[in-house]
Amino acid sequence: MPTDPRPSVLFVTDLAYEARGRRYCDEDILLSSRLREEFDVALCHPRDAAALLAGFDTVVIRNSGPVLHYRAAYDAFRARARELGTRVYNPLHGRGDMAGKQYLVDLWRAGHPVIPTVDRAADLGALPEAAEYVVKPKLGADSAGLRFVREAVLPEGEEGTMLVQPRIDFRYEVSFYFVDHDFQYALYAPDPERRWVLEPYEPDAADLAFARGFVEWNSLDHGIQRVDACRTARGGLLLVELEDLNPYLSLDRVAEPVREAFMTRMTASVRDLLDRAPVRPSPTCAKHGPV
Repeated sequence: MPTDPRPSVLFVTDLAYEARGRRYCDEDILLSSRLREEFDVALCHPRDAAALLAGFDTVVIRNSGPVLHYRAAYDAFRARARELGTRVYNPLHGRGDMAGKQYLVDLWRAGHPVIPTVDRAADLGALPEAAEYVVKPKLGADSAGLRFVREAVLPEGEEGTMLVQPRIDFRYEVSFYFVDHDFQYALYAPDPERRWVLEPYEPDAADLAFARGFVEWNSLDHGIQRVDACRTARGGLLLVELEDLNPYLSLDRVAEPVREAFMTRMTASVRDLLDRAPVRPSPTCAKHGPV
């Protein structure tokens, strides 16, 4: 008797993307190989995703590089996915970096433990005094457009599109990795000058409560999230970034059992997403594109 066809996955990645201190391609070759054990998997470049997604049961977005390098293609993909009601992993309604970095402004304004962040000249005075400040694009990634300045100022004509933060004196950066809302592992960079030279980190209960707070604040019930934080000189944690679009996972920096457990959990998460009812296309989204 014929067997039911396996679910099909369009795995979106840019295997040629070069990132400082990281090999994105190795990670995605590993992850797509594991998914292929349970699904029919095809890899494609992010610029090709909109044209190809109609033939697949779900789309998995992985190490596809900063969206700012292919903004028009990404917007077309979002519009097409919503038109077709395609399941996307991660789902497209994330509130973190997927939607830009406005969340840093909003969360700090609401009193959450976030690096102080403003995007309006009228709010610059609320920032704590610092020897230097960071100015960066709200839609930036991989430090593109980031610069350090002596005074907290917004470039002329950039209000609402640029962020200003004090340059924090921190002991180290640490990242917490989640699948759905389940914590998987943590890594940290003991040397602040070598951000991607990572080592395993054992979080305590307070660390996990910090990270879980931001995962729960986000609106994703499926997908991979990376909570990046810095340990201040006073010992507390402050959020640096909530990456919920295509977070690099540094799987080469964890022990094999941890890596295997992560891939098993991710595979189960993708299958669970597939088992759910398809997304209902929105007539508004189908006509006008992404919100």
